[in-house]
Amino acid sequence: MARRVVITGGASGIGRTIAERFAALGDRVAICDASAGHIADVQAKMPEALSAQADVTDERQMQAFFDQVTAAYGGLDVLVSNAGIGGPAGSIETLKLKDWRRCLSVNLDGAFLACRWAAELMRAQKSGLILLMSSTSGLYGVPNRAPYVAAKWGLVGLAKTLAMELGPAGVRVNAICPGAVEGARMDQVLAMESDFTGRPAAQIEAQYSQGVSLRRFVSPEDIADMAVFLASDAARQITGQAMAVDGHTERMV
Repeated sequence: MARRVVITGGASGIGRTIAERFAALGDRVAICDASAGHIADVQAKMPEALSAQADVTDERQMQAFFDQVTAAYGGLDVLVSNAGIGGPAGSIETLKLKDWRRCLSVNLDGAFLACRWAAELMRAQKSGLILLMSSTSGLYGVPNRAPYVAAKWGLVGLAKTLAMELGPAGVRVNAICPGAVEGARMDQVLAMESDFTGRPAAQIEAQYSQGVSLRRFVSPEDIADMAVFLASDAARQITGQAMAVDGHTERMV
């Protein structure tokens, strides 16, 4: 039976790869994304998906999207709360409050709004899976990335708490913690850290890859594989976990 899958921030990057993977398995996929351009691309290339432009920090926009999904699907089997931003780089005394708040808002407020809606539907139907996209930064400290690290640690705590709240209703909740994922977003992170530290981006990239046992970046497909596994019956006893997909982190940059 086709599953009903919602992915926030699902029109590009990791979210898009996850959306395409579930769609390829025959599942019904709904995507929201803040980027009008990315949503237009989804509508052109994945016309079977339900898609809408919505900012995860805007409660009214998200409620309109959720109402649309509820009307079309009548329920929900998998939520992938993927929307997030990297936030600023800098030592704590140089960071601006507005940048701190923006990072936490996209990463945490967006997850809260999505989970609040999903929990109501899943508790009523007594089944479902919520996946929160954290990071290995949610497992370790990372110098000069305080807002991002705080947000990603928060998502792990949210996953563990919701697993306790929703477990008796048959709903599972897990966090996926990617390491450094190759792609445009990681390129932006490297450029930002290069600007802050004055070190070449290539040098920072090499340090990232040398900090994991497999000595290579993770691919978006690796993350999609984990999402699909956690949504399968093979993972029916896995809940409240922070699942690292990182090639085994030995040290952070």
